[in-house]
Amino acid sequence: MSDYDNTNRGALFKNEKTKDSQPDYTGKIDFEGTEYRIASWIKTSKNGKPFMSLSVEKLEGEGAAAPAAPAAQDFSQDIPF
Repeated sequence: MSDYDNTNRGALFKNEKTKDSQPDYTGKIDFEGTEYRIASWIKTSKNGKPFMSLSVEKLEGEGAAAPAAPAAQDFSQDIPF
């Protein structure tokens, strides 16, 4: 068993793309004890400077329940006519 604390750390790895739309890099990050999938695309700004565009998605564990949909709100009393 490892004593290494991976909280607030992550890593990106070069992605073997099969389509141009796929991210250039993918990986995982642990933020405050919750694990997320991260993806990055190498892009160029309008003024020619390279940058990385990021996407972050919360990882759901195996067998985890899907998040509950928010309850519908009744706004009928708020309509002034």
